[in-house]
Amino acid sequence: MYQAQIAIFFAAVCVFGSPHAFAQISLPILGDSSDLTTSAERRLGDRIIRELYRDPDYIDDAVVADYVQGIWQPLVAAAKARGELSPELDERFAWEILLGRDRTVNAFALPGGYLGVHLGLIGVVTSRDELASVLAHELSHVTQRHISRLLTQQSKQTPLLLGAMILGALAASKNPGATQALVVGGQALAMQNQLNFSRDMEREADRIGYGLMAPAGFAPQGFVSMFDKLQQANRLNDNGSWPYLRSHPLTSERMADMHSRMSPGGAPPAAMAATLEHAMIAARARVLSNPGVDTLRQWIAEPQSTGFAGQPATRRAAVLYAAALGSSQLRDTAGARSIAKKLDELVRHDPAAQRLARWLMAEIELAGGDAAAAVTVLSSDTNSAASSIRRPELVLRTQALLRAGRAVEGTGALQTWVATHPKDATVWQLLASTWQAQGQPLRAVRAEAEAQAARYDYAAAVDRFKAGQDLARRGGPQVDHIEASIIDTRLRAVELLLREQAAER
Repeated sequence: MYQAQIAIFFAAVCVFGSPHAFAQISLPILGDSSDLTTSAERRLGDRIIRELYRDPDYIDDAVVADYVQGIWQPLVAAAKARGELSPELDERFAWEILLGRDRTVNAFALPGGYLGVHLGLIGVVTSRDELASVLAHELSHVTQRHISRLLTQQSKQTPLLLGAMILGALAASKNPGATQALVVGGQALAMQNQLNFSRDMEREADRIGYGLMAPAGFAPQGFVSMFDKLQQANRLNDNGSWPYLRSHPLTSERMADMHSRMSPGGAPPAAMAATLEHAMIAARARVLSNPGVDTLRQWIAEPQSTGFAGQPATRRAAVLYAAALGSSQLRDTAGARSIAKKLDELVRHDPAAQRLARWLMAEIELAGGDAAAAVTVLSSDTNSAASSIRRPELVLRTQALLRAGRAVEGTGALQTWVATHPKDATVWQLLASTWQAQGQPLRAVRAEAEAQAARYDYAAAVDRFKAGQDLARRGGPQVDHIEASIIDTRLRAVELLLREQAAER
């Protein structure tokens, strides 16, 4: 499972820290530079991420991903502005975040600029700033190249062999009866002790990550409140839901360093306030992490409980969101609509929260089979220009238009999106469906190939590009010769990537 994989990944689960004294200077990296080139590190990351894309626990939820990206991108921009992220790393690394449908509280960094976040973490943090502190810490591990430095210093294995060992452990987690995989997995687990980030690296990630918070628009106190949350969990004993505490137990030294970075002599920082938007996203993460039917029914019943009306607005918004989404998942469309209407009334004065409520209402209509109603809901936002459409709305609107038999209306927005986001496999796949619905099979096949290439499945991409060539050779009025030329060019490029991929094995 997703969590089994993460347990063996370079201890990229990290507990955070802080540095406000260093806000105006660029800190040097610790120790010697890495012998692992940025290209080699990226290839290693690509190899690992290829398998994670295939894992059933991987989830591309447009709503949660959009929220996480809204935190991640300002942090990356701050790292560039402060000189922590070099132009070379910015160009060569992926800077992608994957979401895992896992209830454990975890996040991790991988070689090549990939990060992963469990839905369990998003469901537990109580503010946008706490989540930002997690991502800032992980980002700092990447910008300081801690993973590659550890590989250079502590492993005599080649990076690709190490990648194979990690993937062997993944296979062992999927099939406990596979003896050979278990052996390989055992080797990888044994290496974990060597690959845990050193205390110096943890402190460096704490310090640099803290320095990114304010420039990125987040409250640095998010680091403190997250540390306090982890410390409380540690006191209650780790029950398996906090991998942070197993891989990187909190130390009194790091806790002291964290608190010392707040204003001297000032009052202890207040708990970070949750926004309506964050409360609703956290509720969505909890529902999407597959808590089980019984738990969903409990959440659905909660709005009718005694004292619900007297709870804070953020708590009520979270409960209503979880109840509406849970009802939809249990195929109670009428109940979901009723609860979603109450949610919409509660958050009508908060634009960000109201947008989430509107997307949820469209999602409910889609699940209930009323695509036309979903289109109407999404069209009700007169403030959203076509040029600034958000990804969740793009995905939902395309799905609704396809089901309503109006695929042609969504083509332009999809083409614009993939032109600026060529690695978005989900949108490429939607574009393929849109072209197919319009009787454009050649363009549909090319979009399918691009979707496979975006997930690093170059063999499947080559197969689809060749299918496009065969279709073009047959001729006919549906053949677009410009599209056929693009397919030829892209096939050659992806065949080269496939050969490089095969050479790594």
